[in-house]
Amino acid sequence: MVIFYLFCLSLSLPSTPLKKLATSWWEIQALCDVSAEDLVSWRLGEFGCRGTSSESNGHTRLVKGYMPQNQAQLLDLSALALLFKQDALCACVPVPAVQWLLIDEEDWASSWKDYWHPQEVGDRLLINPAWLPIPEGSDRVILRLDPGVAFGTGAHATTQLCLEALEMRLEPPTNAVVADIGCGSGILSIAALLLGAKQVYAVDTDPLALTATNASRELNQIAPERLLADVGSLDRLIEMTQGPVDGFVCNILAEVIVDLIPGMAAIAKPTTWGVLSGILLEQVKPVADTLEENDWIVATLWRRQDWCCLNIRRS
Repeated sequence: MVIFYLFCLSLSLPSTPLKKLATSWWEIQALCDVSAEDLVSWRLGEFGCRGTSSESNGHTRLVKGYMPQNQAQLLDLSALALLFKQDALCACVPVPAVQWLLIDEEDWASSWKDYWHPQEVGDRLLINPAWLPIPEGSDRVILRLDPGVAFGTGAHATTQLCLEALEMRLEPPTNAVVADIGCGSGILSIAALLLGAKQVYAVDTDPLALTATNASRELNQIAPERLLADVGSLDRLIEMTQGPVDGFVCNILAEVIVDLIPGMAAIAKPTTWGVLSGILLEQVKPVADTLEENDWIVATLWRRQDWCCLNIRRS
């Protein structure tokens, strides 16, 4: 199975083709343990890669990142290899094997689309690529998405688990106010609204993710006032909501979730629920311990492959 993630490709291309941005691209390859996949993908994004692909082979992943040749020198790539090693040692996961090569320029904006097709998630949702017609006769809620501008297609196990949890939490009728911490492409925010939430507040530390989320909102014809998105993290979310929300979703790295947990009480009331994912099975205990220390209870734990989703509530 090959999963493709495009971070910000459509925003990197000029509106008129006056000249090419690059004639060759670096393909950075990292062969890693499944436990390091998200960490490697995150580091490639931080390095400036325009997109990544992840190829599964048992308990190993071949993660590839792509960036124009003129944006990185060999010394930069050598430094990246050292960062991979430092990340792995800090996270106590096997060190990835890294190499890089130059490849000819491709039309990245369209070539990867062959790998992504309409996908049913849970009992009610259908994630439909924006460039394909809506399937006829489907009784599912259609979520249209063009993930060419940010992370999040619905293909990854963590995103699917979050979507299924939202489906359970937002059984109609509902007027829930929901927060999305680390919104990426906006897939979880849009799903919450299509499933019946009244209002969603979304934040992400990457400005390009906000552009992607707003583009997803427009694509699904959702009124601007129903989805308010801004750059930032939990502190900015607290300012935006000005009070507790009914529920929140957070699909990011476990280490980041642990850091955010102490501040989550600021957007919570006694009935507030939360959906946390991006957590590997071996990372569940430290996350659960931190939740308990901050008056949260893990109501249910859902697992898919090596990934877990925690449905939480106030203790």
